[in-house]
Amino acid sequence: MSSDFEGYEQDFAVLTAEITGRIGKVPKLLGDEKKQLIANVEKQLEEARELLEQMELEVREIPPQSRGMYSSRMRSYKQEMGKLEADFKRSRIAYSDEVRNELLGDDGNSSENQRAHLLDNTERLERSSRRLEAGYQIAVETEQIGQEMLENLSHDREKIQRARERLRETDANLGKSSRILTGMLRRGPTHRVERK
Repeated sequence: MSSDFEGYEQDFAVLTAEITGRIGKVPKLLGDEKKQLIANVEKQLEEARELLEQMELEVREIPPQSRGMYSSRMRSYKQEMGKLEADFKRSRIAYSDEVRNELLGDDGNSSENQRAHLLDNTERLERSSRRLEAGYQIAVETEQIGQEMLENLSHDREKIQRARERLRETDANLGKSSRILTGMLRRGPTHRVERK
């Protein structure tokens, strides 16, 4: 297993050396050549990440008593990988600044125009933020009002249901009273006849 790890380690060393060399060339190239180099570096960085994953899997297979040395080597490889990615990102930022300047026709002399443009954009963003905040506040208030209305409707429904129950009970009681009165009225004439 350690021989597999060492094989991956050698591949990683060769690959990172190539990546380092290519990252150094990025700022010096122009146009399509630069784009192609950036694409190649991205592909190689992905390969390097995959090699790191393979090495990590190998380290997990190594017995715990021997694992410490390999784990410390893995930490240094991960740090190296992080440094490579950071260097590449910096070279890409420099590249994107060049592209932006190329597209906008900036030659570095129009800083006042850029500043005014940035201030204008900042003001627009602030206005938009205030509008969004106001809209959010209205939404929150609307939600609260809706919640209160739902609660009121729920209370009204309960009151209506209780009133219906009382009406049913009253109707039932009236029915009973009507039957009792009808019975009393029927018995009333027979009681009079018996008394005579």
